[in-house]
Amino acid sequence: MEHTEVALYPEAKLIHGIPFIKYFAENWEQVEVFQAREDDILIATYPKAGTTWVSEIVDLIMNNGDSEKCKRDPIYCRVPFLEYAVPGCPSGTEVLPAVPSPRVIKTHLPVQLLPKTFWDNDCKVIYVARNAKDIAVSYFYFYQMAVVHPHPGTWEEFLEKFMAGEVVFGSWYDHVKGWWEKQNNCRILYLFYEDMKEDPKREIRRILQFLENSISEEALEKIVHLTSFQEMKSNPMANYSLTPKHIMDHTISPFMRKGIAGDWKNHFTVAQNERFEEDYQKKMAGSGLEFRNEL
Repeated sequence: MEHTEVALYPEAKLIHGIPFIKYFAENWEQVEVFQAREDDILIATYPKAGTTWVSEIVDLIMNNGDSEKCKRDPIYCRVPFLEYAVPGCPSGTEVLPAVPSPRVIKTHLPVQLLPKTFWDNDCKVIYVARNAKDIAVSYFYFYQMAVVHPHPGTWEEFLEKFMAGEVVFGSWYDHVKGWWEKQNNCRILYLFYEDMKEDPKREIRRILQFLENSISEEALEKIVHLTSFQEMKSNPMANYSLTPKHIMDHTISPFMRKGIAGDWKNHFTVAQNERFEEDYQKKMAGSGLEFRNEL
């Protein structure tokens, strides 16, 4: 395909009031009627919250820690992205029907937009949440390199859009709160990125328990090692380096940049942090959700 078919930094389109990448929005009708299966495992996150990390963990669990089996395809083929759609590439809704069960599926959809069949089939969902400040920074860099997003503008401009929920997939605040509330009556394992950084083995054990899967201690140790940031950053099957440049331009910024908790301190000014904190307290009041902004 000619790269000119994919516009650089196209404007977002709204779906039910939520901004979407233009091409994702154009495939929305197919997403809405997607047919989930009872044994589907859904990995749901707001962008840049550790989606690829958990996807790799779950794929390794499903393959008993066999790293060779997990080199069969890039992670975006092993764990298809439900709402993905870019000209010249098969969409998530085209790929997924042919994937044998049990499927592991990725989504960034806010809880209210998830296709109804996931709830009807009582599918297991692993949700990962990361602190808002680190998400904002990571998303700013991702917007620049994943050139199917709208142009991010300056860091100051992007931070304002992020706080207002005027970024792709909408408000971080609504996203983490919506999924948090949904866990009360659905099979959702709600994880925190910072907990995973602090003690990956503990959190992987929680995932194993949730998936009702048991593996040897040796296999668990192997998964902890293979899913460390440095291992994944150097793994072409996990680091998105095989993605075409007209979709992700790694010369602008790598897909896997730092993978730490607290990088926001290198970007927020004192004034930005004060303003962000004031806004944050209002939006998160009464949610019961508590995040750690550093470790």
